[in-house]
Amino acid sequence: MSLDLTLALILFAFASSITPGPNNIMLLASGANFGLKRTIPHMLGISMGHALMVALIGLGLLRLFELLPWLRPTLMAACAAYLLWLAWKIANAAAPDAARATGRPFSFLQAAGFQWVNPKAWYMGIYAQTQYAPEDAGWLGALFVPLVFALVNLPSVAVWAAAGMGLKRWLAVPGRLRAFNITMALLLVASLYPMLGL
Repeated sequence: MSLDLTLALILFAFASSITPGPNNIMLLASGANFGLKRTIPHMLGISMGHALMVALIGLGLLRLFELLPWLRPTLMAACAAYLLWLAWKIANAAAPDAARATGRPFSFLQAAGFQWVNPKAWYMGIYAQTQYAPEDAGWLGALFVPLVFALVNLPSVAVWAAAGMGLKRWLAVPGRLRAFNITMALLLVASLYPMLGL
């Protein structure tokens, strides 16, 4: 892979990983509600789960979409329904003390699995594989793209969890936390707009 193409991929991975989307909005809320340490499995699940998804896209999932044209819109509808359910959960999250006792942040596997119903993650993976994987590199090119994504994505998503943790003291007032969680839920719903063209 050429240096120019690699740098372009790094810039795309950074821009798409650091900007708001379902993962980052959920990490901001998780950092605020559960703290950075308890959010680490969520962050790792996002980075590794997304890398696996991007690898599988490059290794053949795009071909499956061509063979079964109904699969992609069906998957997008399921993604939208799941994100709406998550938004409801975030809007109704408990106060910090109660969250420590009864609530839980996403686990590694939940966060990794979430990538499969995250429209932004699909867009990022499909675009990256179609634009940046060198065609002459075969399966190695399809695996290079997710490797770069994983290396760039983890520090990018950590910024959102840390920002949420930084808000934790300010959000100790129940009314502020409630407003914050409702705002995060609305932003999560709004993140569907560019991905699904609603």
